[in-house]
Amino acid sequence: MKPIQVGLLGIGTVGSGTFNVLKRNQEEIQRRAGRGIEITMVADLDVARAKAAVGEGVTVVSDARQIIANPDIDIVIELIGGYGIAKALVLEAIAAGKHVVTANKALLAVHGTEIFAAASAKGVMVAFEAAVAGGIPIIKALREGLTANRIQWLAGIINGTTNFILSEMRDKGLDFDVVLNGLRRGRPHFRH
Repeated sequence: MKPIQVGLLGIGTVGSGTFNVLKRNQEEIQRRAGRGIEITMVADLDVARAKAAVGEGVTVVSDARQIIANPDIDIVIELIGGYGIAKALVLEAIAAGKHVVTANKALLAVHGTEIFAAASAKGVMVAFEAAVAGGIPIIKALREGLTANRIQWLAGIINGTTNFILSEMRDKGLDFDVVLNGLRRGRPHFRH
């Protein structure tokens, strides 16, 4: 069976991480899902950086609308951030009949009602669990598995950046200020 083809909008830190996880786990994804999932197109304004991040075999474009217009793309992953162009692109992807995945908290907080209504009307899904609690699979558990329970409180580190900082401090033995300054310089995967 032909793999599900995915278009990725934005190949920054989160986008490149998403790309690498899907590529690295291709065999396991196919085994579990019965069908592969491949990122076949990437859109980023910095085309040279995007090409370096994804290598051969992936089409890289500077215009995200090329991904949305591509009839072979089944799912659009929006990792641009904010709620300006990201909102327009998500709504255009939905209108084109594409399923959408986003980790964009701001977009969902400000325009979630409109986006979910558009998706429902078009019969496509908007997956957003990565935008809530740092990707902890909590939405589905709350919606489906715990509906008969009265949840009084949740506890945990629910901010992905804080979780990243604490993990770097633990795993690499770095001080807080060293990790934070690395993030500020845009080098979250720096070496000590």
